[in-house]
Amino acid sequence: MYTAKEILDKVNEALSSLPYDRKPQGLYAPIQYVLSLGGKRIRPVLVLMAYNLYKDDVETAMLPALGLETYHNYTLLHDDLMDRADVRRGKPTVHRKWNDNTAILSGDAMLVLAYQRMAQCSASQLPAVMNLFTETALEIQEGQQYDLEFESRNDVKEEEYIEMIRLKTSVLLACALKLGAILADAPLSDADALYDFGEQIGLAFQLQDDYLDVYGDFKVFGKRIGGDILCNKKTYMLINALLLAKKAQKTELETWLSATEYNEEEKIAAVTRLYDEIGIPALAQQKIQYYYKQAEQSLAKVNLPDSVKQPLWQLAQGLLNRQN
Repeated sequence: MYTAKEILDKVNEALSSLPYDRKPQGLYAPIQYVLSLGGKRIRPVLVLMAYNLYKDDVETAMLPALGLETYHNYTLLHDDLMDRADVRRGKPTVHRKWNDNTAILSGDAMLVLAYQRMAQCSASQLPAVMNLFTETALEIQEGQQYDLEFESRNDVKEEEYIEMIRLKTSVLLACALKLGAILADAPLSDADALYDFGEQIGLAFQLQDDYLDVYGDFKVFGKRIGGDILCNKKTYMLINALLLAKKAQKTELETWLSATEYNEEEKIAAVTRLYDEIGIPALAQQKIQYYYKQAEQSLAKVNLPDSVKQPLWQLAQGLLNRQN
């Protein structure tokens, strides 16, 4: 069994050695740039760790794992463009370093490359792999659309938000784990349990991401603190703040949500203060812990010894306790 660190090293080495010898360079340079920005490589690591539960030759599953990482970074590239985000992992985003049109074209090319890399598996596995990946890709776009629609609504319910982040974030982690199981020819029941495990961890992960967007450290988090507040994103915290706020607090919160002209730092500070007064940080942490426990139950259904599953569980614990 490989450790998560050993698998991460293998992923980074494989990513850095991917050839980009097609032209024009202006299309592929941003792709290389995006994939060189670092990060935890959670999704390809999960693919290979799930594969490694059953087989040792993890390099066999490497290209599909890199396909998933390519797809993930494609979604980030376009997300940054839509959100007008200037920084990703402490570096300028593609539309800032190049321009909007380049970000669109290079992102589209990344999607094609993701499919090309995903298809590098045995013929017998190809239908299941592509069906899983295609369904996941569609669900992520559906989640993104819900996220956009929620921006203009102040009546988003908690269950709607949870479904949105399940689609936008969780299903890709779930896909990573099930993909690894499929590539290792694991039993279907195990593959499904690993999918559920990834989905629950993904929900906790996104809730943690929302929390860190408000309460994280820029130097550690790698992107601007308070970005969701400025965009009026209907996060778990904002939805519950609107639900639980007292009359004066709700009025102040709605005033900030409807304001078209404001000092950005002042808005971030004011909304954060309201979250603190209403008790939103503790509520968010409780919800994160809930999904973490659900994930633990799903992993227990995978029919392997606990000692074999331990590295995967340790990685999940690390995701929950992260600060970036």
